[in-house]
Amino acid sequence: MAGDHVFDPSALEGDSGGPAEEQVEVQLRPGRLTEFVGQRRVVENLRVTLTAAASRGEVPDHVLFSGPPGLGKTSLARILAAELGTRLVATSGPALEKPRDLVGLLTQLQRGDVFFIDEVHRVPKAVEEYLYTAMEDLQVDLTLDSGPHARIVTLNLEPFTLVGATTREGLLTAPFRARFGLLERLEPYEVSDLIAIVVRLAGLLGVGIEPEAARALAERSRGTPRIVGRLLRRTRDLAEVAGRSTIDGPLALQALERLGIDENGLEEMDRRVLRCIADHGGGPIALKTIAAVVSETEDTLEDVYEPHLLRVGLVSKTARGRVLTPAGARMVGFDLPGAGPGLFDG
Repeated sequence: MAGDHVFDPSALEGDSGGPAEEQVEVQLRPGRLTEFVGQRRVVENLRVTLTAAASRGEVPDHVLFSGPPGLGKTSLARILAAELGTRLVATSGPALEKPRDLVGLLTQLQRGDVFFIDEVHRVPKAVEEYLYTAMEDLQVDLTLDSGPHARIVTLNLEPFTLVGATTREGLLTAPFRARFGLLERLEPYEVSDLIAIVVRLAGLLGVGIEPEAARALAERSRGTPRIVGRLLRRTRDLAEVAGRSTIDGPLALQALERLGIDENGLEEMDRRVLRCIADHGGGPIALKTIAAVVSETEDTLEDVYEPHLLRVGLVSKTARGRVLTPAGARMVGFDLPGAGPGLFDG
């Protein structure tokens, strides 16, 4: 269905909506690759993999999706199962505490099932080693009893496709990463794609939206469908309170101001990070120090906030820590040491 744009259902996660919100989430869930907006290279590669596997009568290779949160990794896993006409069996890395947790799920898989592991980089080492033989040989060795009566039983598995999702691909061990046949990194969305997502979602929510408002929300969403969906729903709330049936540009800007999101798409935590680095002479400053000052965990800073600051050129990472760029320094009104007039400055 060329031209169709379907919003990532994960964009509705985290909101305590009622039955209406839940119904919208079901309506928004993409069912096929043709309905997935953005990530065109990834979608095309998946289509080729599925088509080739189907022509050979085989189960597709294991797939690893990496990239920042909210870009559609879980949605793509669901779509793969739908395209294959099989089940999606989902779990997460932290939930697989012991090998028996993994073995119990693997032995229940039917031929062609999609086994989805979110936060796959957090799979414990002992469990990961069981995945090696499962992915390559479709077998797992289960140890029964202990001591002199211990024996190993080999369990054969049905062919399946493991889909892993991670925001920290660098934490995966080399042997584990090498066992995935298709590795795809999801990138932040283009503004044009996010505008299409906003317009479609607004229609499903029963509220009109003008082009200026759609662009304002899209441009300040960090290239992330999940965030643009949250911004739109909060803007819709403001429109309803104001008795408006259509979101125009001024109303969208008012909602963004209420949410503390400035014209650069920065949230309060982003600005606190920038001010923290500025208060330490512009850096370098260790991530651990920043986390302590802004009262946030290192993982959250590194996975949620820092990628945007790096992408828009406000912060740099060095071997000694994080530093403000000239643009970041200007953002918080800080004069970088030695940052005098440039060669072409008047």
